Amino acid sequence: MASVGIAPTSGLREATSHNAAGVDRLPEEMNDMKIRDDKEMEATVVDGNGTETGHIIVTTIGGRNGQPKQTISYMAERVVGHGSFGVVFQAKCLENGETVAIKKVLQDKRYKNRELQTMRLLDHPNVVALKHCFFSTTEKDELYLNLVLEYVPETVHRVIKHYNKLTQRMPLIYVKLYAYQVWPMLLYLGLGLLIYSFTIFRALSYIHRTIGVCHRDIKPQNLLVNPHTHQVKLCDFGSAKVLVKGEPNIAYICSRYYRAPELIFGATEYTTAIDIWSAGCVVAELLLGQPLFPGESGVDQLVEIIKVLGTPTREEIKCMNPNYTEYKFPQIKAHPWHKVFHKRMPPEAVDLVSRLLQYSPNLRCTALDAMTHPFFDELRDPNTRLPNGRFLPPLFNFKAHEMKGVPVETLVKLIPEHARKQCPFLGL
Repeated sequence: MASVGIAPTSGLREATSHNAAGVDRLPEEMNDMKIRDDKEMEATVVDGNGTETGHIIVTTIGGRNGQPKQTISYMAERVVGHGSFGVVFQAKCLENGETVAIKKVLQDKRYKNRELQTMRLLDHPNVVALKHCFFSTTEKDELYLNLVLEYVPETVHRVIKHYNKLTQRMPLIYVKLYAYQVWPMLLYLGLGLLIYSFTIFRALSYIHRTIGVCHRDIKPQNLLVNPHTHQVKLCDFGSAKVLVKGEPNIAYICSRYYRAPELIFGATEYTTAIDIWSAGCVVAELLLGQPLFPGESGVDQLVEIIKVLGTPTREEIKCMNPNYTEYKFPQIKAHPWHKVFHKRMPPEAVDLVSRLLQYSPNLRCTALDAMTHPFFDELRDPNTRLPNGRFLPPLFNFKAHEMKGVPVETLVKLIPEHARKQCPFLGL
């Protein structure tokens, strides 16, 4: 299980990420949002690190707006991820037997936690849910923020590894589902590839358009999969940030294989298009069974990209970073996309990847555009079933705020006629 993916570069985030957490400009909805302080959320004293198997953590929830206080106990079961930010462990609620994931992060008492601020805004079937949170302290008087998250047992990363061990490609239907949503284990690749891919773009469309947040660390490890429901959820918002036009951001962000070229060129005024590049890399990896751009260093990452896309033109470099003036690159021609993938790869899949992986950020399609791509038309067919004969997971159960401002012609392309009754507010 990996309920919250751990980024290898998590320690390379802004050196002042905790310090900046209370300073970044946030969406309007956040302005009136109160982050609980020590008066509202009493810190539970935890001996040791609180993550050892069998360790009991007791906390209190409720007590606000007339709600009764409720004591909840969690028993730590196993560590499922760790990094410089802290640790993620699987735990069981002793009151109701529910399994959860708890992300435990060392907290600077002077500042609010940006990840918590973001998580409290998110409410989407393809984004991991925050159940509640609490503080804990150690004997050294260190303060930890504990994010109690829904438990999702698998990751797209492990699914890809599973198929590689079997020397099989993931069933295309799962790739589509995952990319659309954001594969169920032990099934075949085709349809799964569709499912995974579709889900990724639905999650990104939600956080980009509705919430105004850039994830900044899209990768297979941060895409959780429930092998029983085949639902995919985006997780780990530790690097996520509201990007404000004209305000600089750190360029050294996002895990290397999935890092957009403008970041490699040192751009600091980038956009949510960096997530689209990362998603394109994930879709390509689902199709190939291995990373498309496996750079061994930051510089080598650019070399791997140039091998496929060719040397960027001056205009493309200017689009990525107007301040970059060193243009000394060997002139390499682009490798045709149809030669990058298997010769039997559907042309729609190749076309989608080519639209996602553009040097110029403003030429990459948006997450919403990606969902309407013909690659996902099989998911819109009412007769499509999973390889085991079951129905597809819910893909078109959009809420009104998700589709706000979307042109009618786009809605008609996106939502098939048989699914429109799920969205009566659209008036289609």
